[in-house]
Amino acid sequence: MKDATTITQKSASSSLILDVDDFKGDFSFDALFGNLVSETLPSFKLEEADSEANDSMQNATKYSQGISSPLFPDVEKLLLLFKDSCKELVELRKQVDGRVHNLKKDVSVQDKKHRKTLAELEKGVDGLFESFARLDSRISSVGQTAAKIGDHLQSADAQRETASQTIELIKYLMEFNSSPGDLLEISPLFSDDSRVAEAASIAQKLRSFAEEDIGRQGISAVGNATASKGLEVAVANLQDYCNELENRLLSRFDAASQKRELTGMAECAKILSQFNRGTSAMQHYVATRPMFIDVEVMNADTRLVLGDQAAEASPSNVAGGLSSLYKEITDTVRKEAATITAVFPSPSEVMSILVQRVLEQRITSLLDKLLVKPSLMNLPSMEEGGLLSYLRILAVAYEKTQELASDLRAVGCGDLDVEEKFFDGSGLTESLFSSHKDEYPEFEQASLRQLYKAKMEELQAEGHRISDSSGTIGRSKGSSIASSQHQLSVTVVTEFVRWNEEAISRCNLFSSQPATLATYVKAVFTCLLDQISQYIANGLERARESLTEAANLREKFVLGTSVGRRATSAAETAAAAGESGFRSFMVAVQRSGSSVAVIQQYFANSISRLLLPVDGAHAASCEEMATAMSRGEASAYKGLQQCIETVMAEVERLLSAEQKATDYRLPDDEMLPDHRATNACSRVVNYLSRVLESAFTALEGLNKQAFLTELLHAYELLYSGGLRLKRDITEYGEFVRTFNTPSVDEKFELLGITANVFIVAPESLSTLFEGTPSIRKDAQRFIQLRDDYKSAKLASKLSSLWA
Repeated sequence: MKDATTITQKSASSSLILDVDDFKGDFSFDALFGNLVSETLPSFKLEEADSEANDSMQNATKYSQGISSPLFPDVEKLLLLFKDSCKELVELRKQVDGRVHNLKKDVSVQDKKHRKTLAELEKGVDGLFESFARLDSRISSVGQTAAKIGDHLQSADAQRETASQTIELIKYLMEFNSSPGDLLEISPLFSDDSRVAEAASIAQKLRSFAEEDIGRQGISAVGNATASKGLEVAVANLQDYCNELENRLLSRFDAASQKRELTGMAECAKILSQFNRGTSAMQHYVATRPMFIDVEVMNADTRLVLGDQAAEASPSNVAGGLSSLYKEITDTVRKEAATITAVFPSPSEVMSILVQRVLEQRITSLLDKLLVKPSLMNLPSMEEGGLLSYLRILAVAYEKTQELASDLRAVGCGDLDVEEKFFDGSGLTESLFSSHKDEYPEFEQASLRQLYKAKMEELQAEGHRISDSSGTIGRSKGSSIASSQHQLSVTVVTEFVRWNEEAISRCNLFSSQPATLATYVKAVFTCLLDQISQYIANGLERARESLTEAANLREKFVLGTSVGRRATSAAETAAAAGESGFRSFMVAVQRSGSSVAVIQQYFANSISRLLLPVDGAHAASCEEMATAMSRGEASAYKGLQQCIETVMAEVERLLSAEQKATDYRLPDDEMLPDHRATNACSRVVNYLSRVLESAFTALEGLNKQAFLTELLHAYELLYSGGLRLKRDITEYGEFVRTFNTPSVDEKFELLGITANVFIVAPESLSTLFEGTPSIRKDAQRFIQLRDDYKSAKLASKLSSLWA
């Protein structure tokens, strides 16, 4: 058994083959292991299969035998195989380590060689870069030298060309340096029509050269004087030739223009541009346009704008005519612009000349006929439209002309300034209206005053017509009718404001600078304040006339001097006139208040913001407005005083006529007191209800309270009587409480307390005025009217109360 095992081991050892290549690539231990045991494990598998094929009857015996024999008979082979593999692997590892060590040595040697090579290469590259730098510097130096040589050559060529041209020019100059007018021997260049452009260029150069030389040399020496004299002859001949050549070119230009040959026109214009930059050609072209030389065109402009009768031209007709005319002019200029662009080398300069000629000739001629500036000393009549017609046409003309200037700017007008705002700018449009701007604010104010005067005359004439048509009526009635026709009207005030708004709109149109606009607006608004102040004051004064006339009637027929029917009728007529005058004046006050409100609203909405650019202008206008309104307030105050006098006079008349001494004394046969108000009280309350209704409508707030308080202060109700007197005072108190005026209510409350002296018992009088000591004086007079004043010895009993 031992020998067999040894042989097997040797055989296995000799058959074992492991190589380094087995571990390269995708190494798998399972694959390596399988390759090692593949020769041993298959024999073991075959024996196992044979043992399973034996007869089943011998299983017990074989089982017992299997217990004593090994289950894996090739294990020894495998152990030997694995040991040999380990030894082989160790050997392979040593071989690999040796090879790695050798490779490291080789890599180190090669790395040193490589580093040495790289260092040598870097030195070589540095040297190469230095060579390239030297080469680049050399190339740059050579290039600069070549450029300098080229510049020198170019300069030399230019000098040669200049010298050649100078020699040529001197030859030509010598040809012109002959007797004046003797130009027969000059070069054919100057007479050849096909070389006109070249001849013009050379002639201009000769002129410039000769003129500069004359100016440079002066007349400092005799020799120079002789030379200058020769050059002056040449200059004179050259000038003659240039003039002749320019005229010849202009003739050719006109001929081409008539035939609409734009190419020929452009050629002539290009040559003519050498003569004074072509100014003569530009001006000649513009001057020969039909709209500047045809008189019928000017007449047609006037007819289109002013119509057949210029004196009757209205602003609306003028606006329509100007719109049509300016559109026609714009279209004509636009057509000319197309031709100018195609013909002239500098079209913008030609357009500038054309537009300037349009504005200065055609537009100015029209405006001179359209705008005839009136005299402030002799204003045109309102039948002719007055100053307002002139100002409206001026505004329309300016606005339409500004639109024309804007359209012409869009078409093209070179450097010409046509759109600056007149009154403030420096544009060409401004110059067209310069003669109308000097006194513009004065014209607006004069126009407003003229309109105001005409309106007042119209209202006065209307009042006279209505008064005349009323026929023969009573004096007071006629006066009332006439007065009603002179009443203040908010509609008239609104018309004043409308005039002012129109004037402000023109100020805004004519003024672009805020400070200038504020100055104009303040002047125009001040004129409105003067008009409103005068109108309101005069209207209130006219309303006062009926009150004054009623007062005169009352003085003539004072009740008491005569108690006849005639005197009573006259007194009632005077009372009716007073009541009518009261109502008329209250209407006037109401309308004046509404008029002031209209002015204040107009100032806040339209005027205030325009005054802000000027320091103090807003405050000054507010002060002027307050001053203007104070005049009307003074007239209103006087009228209200007269209204109070009128009311008090009528109340006194009613009380004198209706109040009886027995009204507050009970008849002996009447046991129960009469709680009704007296007839006099009822009539007074009815009268006050009628007349004060208009006062409530006309007056508001503090004005109403002050008027009613003043009325009650003037009317001291000092009546005597018992319960019926108390009832009258209560009736008066209930009426005046409708005034909603605390001071008036307080007055009647005290009066009611005072009337209690006729009702309470004598022993209660001392306690009646404990809370109101201010009415003791009036109470003392009332107490003296009591029937029992003497019998009850009230004087002695109340002596301590009066002390």
